[in-house]
Amino acid sequence: MRLPLTVITLALSLLPSTHAVFADEAYTVDYHHELLGLPLPQTTFFHRPRKDDKATLLYTLSDLGVLGAVHPGTGRVVWRQLLAGESANNGTEKGFLRPVEGESTVVSAIGGRVDSWDAMSGRERWGNVFSGTVKDLEVMETPSGDAKDVLALFEEDGKSVLRLLKGKSGNVKWEYRDEAIDLPLQVSTNVEKLFVTALHGSKGAYNIKVTQVDPVTGKKGSEYTLRSLSEIHGPEDVLLVGANSASPIIAWTDKDFKNLKINVLGRSAAIVTLPLKEADGPITEVEIHAPHLIQSLPHFLVHSYSATANRADVYHVNLASGSVEKEYELPKLPGKGAVSVSSQDANVYFTRLTEDECIVVSSASHGILGRWPMKFTGKDGALIHGASEVVKRTGDAYAVRTAVVTSNDDWLLVRNGAVDWTRSEGLSGAVAAAWADIPESESLAKTLEAEAHINPLSAYIHRVNRHAHDLQYLPAYLQTLPKRLLSSIIGSDAASQTNGVLVRDNFGFNKLVIVATERGRVYGLDAGNQGTILWSTRSSKVFDFPASEKWDVKGIYVDPSKGTATIRGSRGEFVIVHVLTGNVLGTATPGSHPSVRSAVVVDTPSGTRFLPIGLDGNPGEIPSTRAPKDSLVTQGKAGEIKGLKYETSGDIAAPVTLWTFQPGPGEKIINVVSRPTHDPVASIGKVLGDRTVLYKYLNQNVVLVTAVAEESSSVIFYLIDSVSGDVLYSATHEGVDIKQPITSVLTENWFAYSLWSDIAVTSATSAALPASKGYQIVISELFESSIPNDRGPLGPTDNSSSIEPSDEINGEPALPYVITQSFLIPESISHMSVSQTSQGITSRQLICTLAGSNAVVGIPRHILDARRPVGRAPTPAEMEESLVQYHPVIDFDPRMTLTHKREVIGIKDVIATPAILESTSLLFAYGIDIFGTRVAPSAAFDILGKSFNRLSLVATVLALWVGVFILAPMTKRKQINERWAAQ
Repeated sequence: MRLPLTVITLALSLLPSTHAVFADEAYTVDYHHELLGLPLPQTTFFHRPRKDDKATLLYTLSDLGVLGAVHPGTGRVVWRQLLAGESANNGTEKGFLRPVEGESTVVSAIGGRVDSWDAMSGRERWGNVFSGTVKDLEVMETPSGDAKDVLALFEEDGKSVLRLLKGKSGNVKWEYRDEAIDLPLQVSTNVEKLFVTALHGSKGAYNIKVTQVDPVTGKKGSEYTLRSLSEIHGPEDVLLVGANSASPIIAWTDKDFKNLKINVLGRSAAIVTLPLKEADGPITEVEIHAPHLIQSLPHFLVHSYSATANRADVYHVNLASGSVEKEYELPKLPGKGAVSVSSQDANVYFTRLTEDECIVVSSASHGILGRWPMKFTGKDGALIHGASEVVKRTGDAYAVRTAVVTSNDDWLLVRNGAVDWTRSEGLSGAVAAAWADIPESESLAKTLEAEAHINPLSAYIHRVNRHAHDLQYLPAYLQTLPKRLLSSIIGSDAASQTNGVLVRDNFGFNKLVIVATERGRVYGLDAGNQGTILWSTRSSKVFDFPASEKWDVKGIYVDPSKGTATIRGSRGEFVIVHVLTGNVLGTATPGSHPSVRSAVVVDTPSGTRFLPIGLDGNPGEIPSTRAPKDSLVTQGKAGEIKGLKYETSGDIAAPVTLWTFQPGPGEKIINVVSRPTHDPVASIGKVLGDRTVLYKYLNQNVVLVTAVAEESSSVIFYLIDSVSGDVLYSATHEGVDIKQPITSVLTENWFAYSLWSDIAVTSATSAALPASKGYQIVISELFESSIPNDRGPLGPTDNSSSIEPSDEINGEPALPYVITQSFLIPESISHMSVSQTSQGITSRQLICTLAGSNAVVGIPRHILDARRPVGRAPTPAEMEESLVQYHPVIDFDPRMTLTHKREVIGIKDVIATPAILESTSLLFAYGIDIFGTRVAPSAAFDILGKSFNRLSLVATVLALWVGVFILAPMTKRKQINERWAAQ
């Protein structure tokens, strides 16, 4: 009997609807280190985000140009703004950040830009851009509590320019220009006057010039010069120029740190000389801490260091006479320490932190207001500098919290001597990273290597003995079986650590990432455990560069057989670290080897090597056992591209230039990309809807060269065979804004690039595309022939060569058939990369970094298919290929955003590595922030999702087994009874 259709429909409607196979795994398989950079002492402070609030936030403008507010109770970032972009990372721009007391505002300046921000939300109130570079920024405090304007001091063409900006709009009230060629230093204010200080003289010998400016009109007043030629060699020699103080001072020392020189601004050119008292040896560094509020007492503290100790002395400025007198001194203490100043109304407090204790004193008296033992360990590093907030409780009780930076590049909040939270800000500013597998046991690796080099019988006996010895670990293994069985039933991810020891997992998710930062540190992250920091070279930097210099890392090579990572820098330096522990196994200091342009991993007769390339593109002579087997592509001093091949003569191998590629006149090469090292191809052709095949042009020896012509505002892309140097394809874009990012990527049989253009693209092998204006992404696919089932000129041949011509008639190499398509995108792409899987079966995904949106997106490959039909609907055969009609615009759908709602800032690169599962690729993005995730471009077809009810499946199987166990005897008895009954 058939069931009615209505009954079937009703039954189907009762089933739960399924919209997706797997639940969203956002914020579970991915991780994000939301970083700011190292806080600077002059731009870090506590401030009330709202006038009526008692609670404060912690504000900083870091060395990377990131402005941020941090919750002092949790260490969580409340809001961030990236002010400097790429220019901040090379140390050329100095930023300034000031609070507006009594208002919900902070103001910042960097480069030529001045901005005002809402202190609570981080939204911009106003912004103004000027020519020149800002040298100082101050808020013009007034005793009456009127609206506070902003003073901005700029350097324009070697001259000082002071502007007074309206606090509500940022518009210029007045402007003062000094026509003298000086080095502007700082602007200072007291209750009645403005002072512009500048360095006057020649490089290496400066006097200090102080100019008085009328705060109402901006007119120049009196001027005097302080004699300091033998003591001031640059801005860094001036210890302090007080600002927003009732009695601002300017201070410096002599070259031997014997005396402190002080001038009270506005009190003529008189210089007060104060002797500096040594603390266990000669003084090596001096700091001065003074308040920045006009209502504060004119007191300051001098903190001096020696190699083994530090001391602090408190001085008072007499407002009537302008004299400076020492009030009291704090005891000398061993080691390093940090001193910070804070103000509350007229009161000034100094907080002193050492490795043993934290104390708070008033500037008016030497009596200690609060003392707490420091719960601080040596592994946290030495205290460098901090910003404090002192709160008076009932009676004579005080509380203090200090945000302090350590020598390990960590940022701690110390509350009454106890560490509340720690932020690993040293991880910010990453410049290079590489994936590393968790190495097998070193003893096991050595044992297997030994067994491979002995005769089979001895190896067999040795293995049997080894397995017998391993039986001692059997009880511990059996103890872990229930836990492993339970985790497989409930569906929990495999842990990356077992009893504190890193272990590999069955899916290949547990991997390490080696990260090198611009400050000279190396970190090891556990990608299988939310990107936690396993180790870092914290005890001391691998290379200690000056603040104005950054570590220019040219490459990282991970040797899986040894479990080591080698990091090479541009000045010839390198360091070798163990990937599990971070132990430094070997180093070479900068300058000990020739400078390098790049470094490449090559296959040699003696194994895989990490070969440095010189500045001229020449790797130099090397032993023949270390010579690369394959040819190399390098870039010379003049920007030309060269193909090299090593030729062996005896025990020495020398590189020989096979070919040279020089772009056209006026063109400059800005980028060269090649196929990834791991780039497997699962299919040599693309099967069409009619079951014919377009064969892919799969050439391992191709590079994509990007060249720009500034005069014609054009960009040219060249696809070059790296063995012969032949140009296989070229495409030209005109009307390109070459100041915008131009990125490219090459993989399998296709390449893509992105730029801003307003004119059509033309190429040597394809027709012109329709003109478009805006940000574009262009995809080009390479095939052996335009005809299906045709292998092109190489089809009949068994072997082919990039050097010998394939076209016997014209004597030219076989050129690929190129299909190109372009799309408009809503914003620029700052970096491109491609997902990687183990066998290359899974469809590749284009990974793009969006600097404007602070996001990373993954564009599916089928959207970028160059064969999408234009101006018509796809045919049934094309629909079988999953081709959809071409649309000129690609919107970055939120479902493409791999970072979800997170904002990742300052991303320099995204690296990918395959998991053991073919469906999954692991991604790691680094720069200012750190972000990692997993992607499955063709869906996770080889793993069960978290939404799958494993417990229900097990229960069902058990129920069926019980049912069979119970019903089997009953069925057998029934069958026997039926046979007897039949007889």
